[in-house]
Amino acid sequence: MERESINPEGLASPLGPYSYAVRVRDGELLFISGCVAVDAAGNTVGRGDVALQVEQIMKILESVLIHAGGTLRDVVKITSYMIDIAQFPKVAPVRARYLTQPYPASTTVQVSKLIRDDFLIEVEAVAVLSG
Repeated sequence: MERESINPEGLASPLGPYSYAVRVRDGELLFISGCVAVDAAGNTVGRGDVALQVEQIMKILESVLIHAGGTLRDVVKITSYMIDIAQFPKVAPVRARYLTQPYPASTTVQVSKLIRDDFLIEVEAVAVLSG
């Protein structure tokens, strides 16, 4: 799969491991549902710690991608929903360990509530798998 990161000159540098846009020339789309920080038994991982929660979420995303025949490198768009966006500086370094250049396009928004009170972040992704 050929991917191109698009970060036009004259725009501010991205504020983290992401690109303004990603162009993909071929491949199969994979839409990954919002993932939350749970273990195999459904118990919350990292209760009260957004960095631990995003670490678990990235591992879940990686597992889903591997099962589908891809890797985290195939992610072209990632969307994060956070209870407290002020905690994003704790999220970015964790994501940076898992995502590689060219970075995916990214959106992060603050929400008032997630499906369970102990979830601090939920992340969904779109990947393009090589055929």
